[in-house]
Amino acid sequence: MATTTIERAARTTTAADVAAVVAGVRRSRTTGRGRAVVVGVLLALGCAVTFAVSLVTGEFALPLRDVAAALVGRGGDDAAFVVGTLRLPRALTAVLVGVAFALGGVVFQSLARNPLASPDVIGVSAGSTVAAVAVLVAGTALGVSVDQSLVAPAAFLGGLLTTTAIYLLAYRRGLSAYRLVLVGIAVAAMLNAVTSYLLTRAEITDAQRAFVWLTGSLNGRGWDEVQVLAVALAVLVPALLALAPRLRALQLGDDTARGVGVRVEASRAALVVVAVACVSVATAVAGPVAFVAFVAGPVARRLVGAPLTMVPAALTGALLVLLSDLVARTALAPTELPVGIVTGLVGAPYLLWLLARANRVGRTG
Repeated sequence: MATTTIERAARTTTAADVAAVVAGVRRSRTTGRGRAVVVGVLLALGCAVTFAVSLVTGEFALPLRDVAAALVGRGGDDAAFVVGTLRLPRALTAVLVGVAFALGGVVFQSLARNPLASPDVIGVSAGSTVAAVAVLVAGTALGVSVDQSLVAPAAFLGGLLTTTAIYLLAYRRGLSAYRLVLVGIAVAAMLNAVTSYLLTRAEITDAQRAFVWLTGSLNGRGWDEVQVLAVALAVLVPALLALAPRLRALQLGDDTARGVGVRVEASRAALVVVAVACVSVATAVAGPVAFVAFVAGPVARRLVGAPLTMVPAALTGALLVLLSDLVARTALAPTELPVGIVTGLVGAPYLLWLLARANRVGRTG
């Protein structure tokens, strides 16, 4: 009789635990939904306004009505060239690059449950950079013609291999966020040294071209880059949204995720591949634009007040890159700055504040 009572109690306790876990996952799914909609609408409006300002602003100023006429094919030749060839594809590239970096950053930070675990901090961007720079300088060094279209797949492969190496080095009976960040920083330092070595061995023209790319720049980006990013994100964004419920469960811990039926390692691997693809394709097009992946997610979380905010984070990343590129084009006109310098000026103080805050509260991951 006593044994039967204990077994019934155990079954009752287990069912209650599972119900509590399921309720927790549902709460994480719905927390801040209404506020996320409001924040998303405001961020979308900010992106639209900044997008319009970027189209009318520049060395050749255009009234908004001329821009609108050029967009519908009724403007003059000058307006059609400035808008259709120069500013519109650049602004669209800024939006798509911001979305890609932000989504990649949100996934890595959510998986590690640590805001420092951003792709540009733990070495993912550095891995993509090494591979891309190797392609950029390999042609001259080897005396062969290298197709520049290989930069994007090389960046993806470099980012994926780097992420795999970091994951394996940091994994010890589970994934510690603190260990992941430390291993990632060390790997990033080594990869940056390799990039510097490649630049010292490159011809001066290749080194100059690679250096501009390394800073992160949208100068000269056209419809080819828009097409690459649009096609990539058309595949990656739906995949990421489909994986979002698993990411919410993983944020609650591996045991909790297993409790609600999530295949932890397979889900984590799928999320990492999608996140690496987002970061790598953005890096291949615009270079490693600093701190966008690092800042977008935490800013969106603070605005929404929820742990996982993919759409607001994507809009935050788009707005950040659009604003930064607008400042880079106009602050020292007619000289244009690389957009990575402006995002670095925004992100570096935030990183210092985050490190100081983590040290103050004794957070060690």
